Amino acid sequence: MPIEFGGVKISWLGHDAFRLKNDKTIYIDPYKIKGKEAADIILITHEHFDHLSVDDINKISSEKCVIVAARPCANQLGRVKAKEIKYVKPGDELEVDGVKIKAVPAYNITKFREPGRPFHPKDAGGVGYIVNMKGVSIYHVGDADFIPEMKELKVDVLLVPVSGTYVMTAEEAASAANTIMPKLAIPMHYGTIVGSAKDAETFKKLAKCEVKILDRED
Repeated sequence: MPIEFGGVKISWLGHDAFRLKNDKTIYIDPYKIKGKEAADIILITHEHFDHLSVDDINKISSEKCVIVAARPCANQLGRVKAKEIKYVKPGDELEVDGVKIKAVPAYNITKFREPGRPFHPKDAGGVGYIVNMKGVSIYHVGDADFIPEMKELKVDVLLVPVSGTYVMTAEEAASAANTIMPKLAIPMHYGTIVGSAKDAETFKKLAKCEVKILDRED
């Protein structure tokens, strides 16, 4: 079941995928979803297969849908249905159908493929998104560690990865949440590729803000 915050219904669709809904329906990083509800806006944080899935995008997109994606996604989005595709880099701000969207940095500082090669390098151009829907600010971190840029952010809802390996561990995610201090935090990035519900529970135990662990919705 979705949770409602400030008139916005927030549904976790597994892994990093979410649906945000009030009078607009927004998907973030749809991956292995059922695609029951059409999207007005789709946000893609970076080009990795578990975040940019053309098959999943086409389940929910149409010629009326606007896609906002990090610039490295450009060479994979030629086969998607969309009214328009807007490419962003960290720091970019735009408004789509009355929804304010800010792209913020998302990268690793402590998770490496091999020494000196992070899974998500800063210069790769991956992003997180702060979405403002009628006064409610929702921050989807994307694939990132607890990076310095997060310390200045103030948001209502934090969607934060907790599984480690490629992203923050539960402990690191709690440190991020305890710095940002949102009104609500929701853990993600577990149960599909890496991590488990135990990571979400550890995060909830350590975070000082309200935490809701959502059941995956089809």
